[in-house]
Amino acid sequence: MARIDYFNDPNAPKANSIVPSVTAVARNEAGDVLLIHKTDNDLWALPGGGVDVGESAPAAAVRETKEETGFDVEVTGLVGIYTNPSHVMAYDDGEVRQQFSICFTARIVGGELRTSSESKEVAFVAPSKLNELNIHPSMRMRINHGLASRPEPYLG
Repeated sequence: MARIDYFNDPNAPKANSIVPSVTAVARNEAGDVLLIHKTDNDLWALPGGGVDVGESAPAAAVRETKEETGFDVEVTGLVGIYTNPSHVMAYDDGEVRQQFSICFTARIVGGELRTSSESKEVAFVAPSKLNELNIHPSMRMRINHGLASRPEPYLG
């Protein structure tokens, strides 16, 4: 399903739903960040997605990372909670979702790189190369916070 992201846009449609979601900042031994090239909005992003009923947020981050990248991860910490009501995602079925994302750090413990229906490309990207990719500002903030080793999680 296609979507359009609106970020601090006064012409954005009003949200009609909110769905808890997760993302994971996982790095390889070289320090490169695991990213996916998303099929729904053609942007690069951290692996992640919605939390299912009966599932914890950390378990959702593990599941979503596996589904979208092929890698098994273990959640190791909290990067932050991202709930900007001025960031909405409009889907082609009429849903307009307000951002609600919990971002974790994670360690790769197994698996192998593969794509999925949600990720047309999966790659480890050196932090110095991140500016070469088309990444949504909200996702870029999560990546930057995940790489910064902040003493406290981001709450916003």
